[in-house]
Amino acid sequence: MTVWDGASAADKPATEAVRYHNRIQKLALGIEESRAYWRHVLPGEAPAAQSERAFEERWFGAKSLARIRVLMADLRARYAAFPTALEVLKAWPEMEPETRRLVCHWHLQLADPLYRRFSGGWLVDRRLLPGATIGFQPVLQWVLDTNPKDWSPSTCRQVAGKLLSAVSEAGLVTPPPDPRRLPVLRIPDKALGYILHLLRELQFEGTPFENPYLGSVGLSGVLLEQRLSVGQWVKVHRMGGLTQIEWKYPSLQAWAEAEL
Repeated sequence: MTVWDGASAADKPATEAVRYHNRIQKLALGIEESRAYWRHVLPGEAPAAQSERAFEERWFGAKSLARIRVLMADLRARYAAFPTALEVLKAWPEMEPETRRLVCHWHLQLADPLYRRFSGGWLVDRRLLPGATIGFQPVLQWVLDTNPKDWSPSTCRQVAGKLLSAVSEAGLVTPPPDPRRLPVLRIPDKALGYILHLLRELQFEGTPFENPYLGSVGLSGVLLEQRLSVGQWVKVHRMGGLTQIEWKYPSLQAWAEAEL
């Protein structure tokens, strides 16, 4: 048994998305779009007004208002659904590129259950194979086999391409051409601190040591415990069959205010 913290599910109103969709066709990882959103968005602003302002202020360059409305809907699902996290991202002074990629990856996982299954399940299993590589065809086959919404073959091809693009942008696989290698990932301390404190405040499927978010970047089980054993913010104590997690900070917001 693992004690994550004392909060009940009722104290954790935010939760990972569970309804399947194909919004990833419109936006893969969206690193630059996410940066613009964090920088400019105002909490509580009406969606229509938000999109109008994004268009007028050219948050996304010369994109049309119709395109911006689509982008904003997707970005709200990834970030505005987690208000404390969005506050932290808006205030983060200097985020290094590796951390930014990972933050965008984790928030896409939170908002898209298919991407979560792909990057935190299938890709993790693939990484365990000796000399493992991936390419478009194996990803397409996985989408066709999984196909949670009875999509057409054309839609499956588009979704597969976007899934592959997203994990490539996140650094989980190497860039084109195929076959793509699955490199060993470097997880900056602040990236790890962010996702640990964020997950602590969410309802999600999995455990602190076995979940698709940390697993997707190569951290689970003993490897994660070893990383935490030398960390600054989280300590793990084992007493018989009980694992107790001790936190230096009471919340994501408190961690960010002290450490960023």
